[in-house]
Amino acid sequence: MTDLTTTRGGRLNRPGAIRSVRLGGTRVSYVPDGDVRLRPLDLLPDTTAEVWAAHPEYLDAAGHLVGSVGGLLVEHGDRALLIDAGFGPRTAEAPAGPVGVIHGGALLENLAALGRGPADIEAVAFTHLHSDHLGWAGHPAPGTGRPAFAHADHLVSEAEWERQDLLEAQGTAEQAAVFAPRVRTVTDGQEVFPGVRVRITPGHTVGHAEYVITGGGRRLIAFGDAVHSPIQIDHPEWSAAFDHDPARTAEHRRRLVAELAEPDTIGFGVHFADVVFGHVRRDGHGPAWKPLDA
Repeated sequence: MTDLTTTRGGRLNRPGAIRSVRLGGTRVSYVPDGDVRLRPLDLLPDTTAEVWAAHPEYLDAAGHLVGSVGGLLVEHGDRALLIDAGFGPRTAEAPAGPVGVIHGGALLENLAALGRGPADIEAVAFTHLHSDHLGWAGHPAPGTGRPAFAHADHLVSEAEWERQDLLEAQGTAEQAAVFAPRVRTVTDGQEVFPGVRVRITPGHTVGHAEYVITGGGRRLIAFGDAVHSPIQIDHPEWSAAFDHDPARTAEHRRRLVAELAEPDTIGFGVHFADVVFGHVRRDGHGPAWKPLDA
């Protein structure tokens, strides 16, 4: 049994590594770009110091909640789709608020480790347009002067792309402008790649999208920022400070947790620690989020 709960060295307080799942003829892989260290009480305002004292396994030595930053590679035959593009080659720190420090930069290297280069990616599909998901779509790749995926279609939910005013307010309009000529808006239920359908789930943002990937009799739900940490699987009522509509996000998260408990259903949490792929199991023995390989 893989150790998830040891405070030092456990998987819940280290960022995610490359991991892959097979869904029939489709391979789905987490592509790390970096990590984020979050102030837990600021990220999840409905929690208490007592909650985190009882769950030190989620925290690093400085008391920060550890999260992953990256993208999801979907491969079918010789075709490849990337869902989200990490944070890009930079670091950002904040003296207060939910984010302590966030950094990226490793996505292209890890894509290469999976046998793919940027030119192999036919489309980048976004769950939403926050900076830790736009990443390499709005930053030049080393030595090129151009974003790594400048050739690819950029898929954004119609509702998300329509709210340019919110992009301005959250400071991502400049990044989004870089790939605006390549944007193709998508709608609920649309198939964007073999076996991959969009599901529009407003709450975290006005046009937040999830991607449901099916193959081999199983489905995988890439749920974006509907859930930031595995601890929310046990407490779906805890919304994040970043949620545009906390009540709506909590309502959706309750339904999502129930769905993730259904047979042959896998979840992918892009900001989870080193437990990005998992199932929901309500067996009364510890956390409900069970990593796929544990």
